Amino acid sequence: MARRKIVRIDEEKCNGCGLCIPNCAEGALQIVDGKAKLLSERFCDGLGACLGHCPQDAITIIEREAEDFDEEAVETHLHKKESEPKPQPAPLFTGCPSSRPLHFNVPKATGERASTPSISMLSQWPVQLKLVPVNAPYFQDADLLVIADCVPFAYANLHQDFLKGKAVVMGCPKLDDIRYYKEKLTEIFKTNSIKSITVAYMEVPCCFGLVRVTEEAIRGSGKDFPLRKVKIGIRGEIKPEEEAEVPRHLRPSASHL
Repeated sequence: MARRKIVRIDEEKCNGCGLCIPNCAEGALQIVDGKAKLLSERFCDGLGACLGHCPQDAITIIEREAEDFDEEAVETHLHKKESEPKPQPAPLFTGCPSSRPLHFNVPKATGERASTPSISMLSQWPVQLKLVPVNAPYFQDADLLVIADCVPFAYANLHQDFLKGKAVVMGCPKLDDIRYYKEKLTEIFKTNSIKSITVAYMEVPCCFGLVRVTEEAIRGSGKDFPLRKVKIGIRGEIKPEEEAEVPRHLRPSASHL
């Protein structure tokens, strides 16, 4: 083995967000037990295309003894990955009541009830990105909320402030397959007449993967959608730097500035 440049992953810094995975053209990286791993020295060309996509600075380029980069092995590896069966969108009804898509009317609140957060604004089922059918009727001509699954627990008035009047898909970019998210969202965007997209995500670094994968899916769809990004703090507050993305009634007035 000769000395050459190769990536090194600091497992202490790596939070398993997976943002590096789709940015390695050779498919050399994979999330294993919640950490990014180099599958094989032969797959890494040492150029470091993945470096700029790690929010934790966990990836560096070092020089050490390593197997030579093998372009043929990479092509075989990528071909094998392409030939592996990909997760398929759920049909409109799979036979399981929990994944059957439902679309129901939200009661219109009046008077005091209009400001009551306890009124559910959910108008569809299911909500998990893994379960929603790509061609579900509630996506047509919809304003879509793409939401990290921790947000509803952190942000108390989510239904009134963000969910009202929107279709929704939910997922976790840290625990789930982010490549699948990109493919699924791309197909949803291609298949349906989406009017706008709002991404609500937590302030923790791994959660930004949901924003990144949504942006990549928009580009992959070949369409152009109005995109709003709302960052939620772990104490439930909307982060100040995202004020431009906050619903108008929640923005501070000039008198408070």
